Amino acid sequence: KQWYQRRVAITAGVTILIKGPNKHTITQIKDAVRDGLRAVKNAIDDGRVVAGAGAFEVAIYQALQEFKTEVKGKARLGVEAFAEAMLIIPKCLAQNAGHDAQDCLVRLLQEYKGTDKPVGLDLVSGEAMLPMEAGVFDNYCVKKQLLNSCTVISSNLLIVDEVMRAGMSSLKG
Repeated sequence: KQWYQRRVAITAGVTILIKGPNKHTITQIKDAVRDGLRAVKNAIDDGRVVAGAGAFEVAIYQALQEFKTEVKGKARLGVEAFAEAMLIIPKCLAQNAGHDAQDCLVRLLQEYKGTDKPVGLDLVSGEAMLPMEAGVFDNYCVKKQLLNSCTVISSNLLIVDEVMRAGMSSLKG
């Protein structure tokens, strides 16, 4: 058999043998391998990657903080809330790595202000690092989908909230 990938003939296939003590472990390993292969496929299909380790989210947070000064009224609160929501990823990374999330976040934000490069979280030390230099990347399509999903879900929640308020006010009247 011949395997083809993007106009390049590959004359040898690869088999991955997965062994584990029980079915649950094997399923977890299969999922991890599939996720890894999908990440590589996405990077190849997109032809681009973004800085990982929470650097993308920190950069968005800082950009929204700067943009917030130009916004007036209630919309300013929305920009602030969206900016704060972007920091969930670095917080979760720090917490899952066993570090204090607030300390790590403060270090990341301070380090980002001192450089013009994306700054992410080193999960081993809990310190700020330059993910592009360390080879830590995220898929472009995943981050694009993240931003799209965030705005759609936020909008839907606001609509539901307004419908609930309208319903409550009609019951009072």
